[in-house]
Amino acid sequence: MPSNPTLSNWVSLITLGLIWGASFLGIAVALEGFAPLWVAAGRIVIGALTLTGVAVMMGIKLPMRAGIWGFAAAMGVFSTALPFFLLSWSQQHVTSGFAGISMAAIPLFVLGFAHFLVPGDRLTNAKAGGFMLGLLGVGVLIGPGVLAMTGSELETLARLGCLAASLSYAIGSIVTRRCPEVHPMAFGVLALWMASVLMVPAALWHEGVPALPAARPLLALLFLGLLPTGLATLLKISIIRSAGPGFLAQVNYHVPVWSVLLGVMILSEDLSPRILLALGIIISGLLVSRSKVLQRKPAME
Repeated sequence: MPSNPTLSNWVSLITLGLIWGASFLGIAVALEGFAPLWVAAGRIVIGALTLTGVAVMMGIKLPMRAGIWGFAAAMGVFSTALPFFLLSWSQQHVTSGFAGISMAAIPLFVLGFAHFLVPGDRLTNAKAGGFMLGLLGVGVLIGPGVLAMTGSELETLARLGCLAASLSYAIGSIVTRRCPEVHPMAFGVLALWMASVLMVPAALWHEGVPALPAARPLLALLFLGLLPTGLATLLKISIIRSAGPGFLAQVNYHVPVWSVLLGVMILSEDLSPRILLALGIIISGLLVSRSKVLQRKPAME
């Protein structure tokens, strides 16, 4: 049963939101020098090497139980390989703002899956109310300029690809929560190497060996591998195992906000009153979802 979130859970959640919010900018820059499959494969391999190095220094060994490997393979597919490729391909045809905002659909999928598949994580009045407020905030955020059309003929398909990535992430969260007890670091290392085994051959077969890119996209790929993939995988697993996938799903309310704010700070985009209003509504939704009073009564039986 998911435990009550601790201060450490909240700090990890906010950190994860910032890292993931910056990842869409990183993908856009990495695509300047790499094809989509190599953006996905490269960041996965770098993330796997990073976590493996940390695990070796900490003396953490991989689990030998076959069942754990099955869960790790499922997480490697649904939480890394599939969504990373979908987002990398889609961001050739949609703005990074849309890709970030589409992640706000993840809580909708997680709430439904967790209600039926995760014992003790049923939908409550608090979660339902907070979720609706969060969606309202995202709706305010989605406005003129944020979702500007790129003019690509494949933009509609790419938008569906972003939503499919959200669904994949939600499935990965449920898989991680259902996994038997295992060290988060070991599980993350195993999942990333499983994803690497899948993505590297696919990239070589479909896109060939990549040419050496310029420094800018190479640094972006290193950033994607070290932080949004390596460190974020560890944070994500730790949050899911200690506080549940429903709590983790809340990160996707402020991932869009971080992606917009980083655009303002780094790309000098305008910070409109609509964005500030959306931020206030989203934070209100997070507070309502953790309300002790509303949590006492299930919203569904």
